[in-house]
Amino acid sequence: MSVFTHKLLLFALSLVLLFVGSEARAQITIHGTVYNMYRTKPLDGVSVLTTSGRGTATDSLGNYSITVAGIDDSVYFSYLGQSTARYPVRSMNFYNGFDIALHVDPVEMKAVKVMPRSYHNDSLQNRRDYAKIFNFRKPGFKIAGASPDGAGAGVDLDELINVFRFGRTKRIQAFQRRLVEEEQDKYVDHRFNRSLVLKVTHLQGDTLDSFMARYRPSYDFCQRATDYDLMDYIKLAFKEYQKDRKERP
Repeated sequence: MSVFTHKLLLFALSLVLLFVGSEARAQITIHGTVYNMYRTKPLDGVSVLTTSGRGTATDSLGNYSITVAGIDDSVYFSYLGQSTARYPVRSMNFYNGFDIALHVDPVEMKAVKVMPRSYHNDSLQNRRDYAKIFNFRKPGFKIAGASPDGAGAGVDLDELINVFRFGRTKRIQAFQRRLVEEEQDKYVDHRFNRSLVLKVTHLQGDTLDSFMARYRPSYDFCQRATDYDLMDYIKLAFKEYQKDRKERP
């Protein structure tokens, strides 16, 4: 390694340490609850995003917690394909939390329910919306600008900085895992759907819900199974369900 390259690496490492230290001090965690427009019901599955590219979603109680890049960052919410305005972090109360009521038009919600949905289109759209998260790869050292003979090679400083942004990498990876899990759950719902189970078992109401919850197949099985395999599985599960109900009414 030449003296110039060695000095360049030391300089880059100093910049990284300085950057990581300043970033850690500037990070702020925002938490709160998202409600419907009348504040009578918390909303789950609402996307909570920042202008710096971070994201999470509300839980079953409408609660969220997200770490922003700093005081100059902003937070916004997305639900049913609609995004809110961006709320500057500097105007928020970090201690009491930032609650918000989304003004979702109930007429529009009814229209969404009756319109035909396509699992494949929804999945592709979700992949497009969160392309940066789905395509994220753990950063590593890269050589930039190298010619075929190795001349002009240098260290990719952006990639080098990202290597030491451990908190950022963990947050993105956690969000990525959550998106993948949600995608897999939706695929199981698509294959193991109420219409198919009703057609095979003729169960209805709470009994149908109970059966579907108890015998919900795994994502791996749904991925491998043909339509015939899935119907056969439902028939076998229904026989076991009937037998169990006779033995333990």
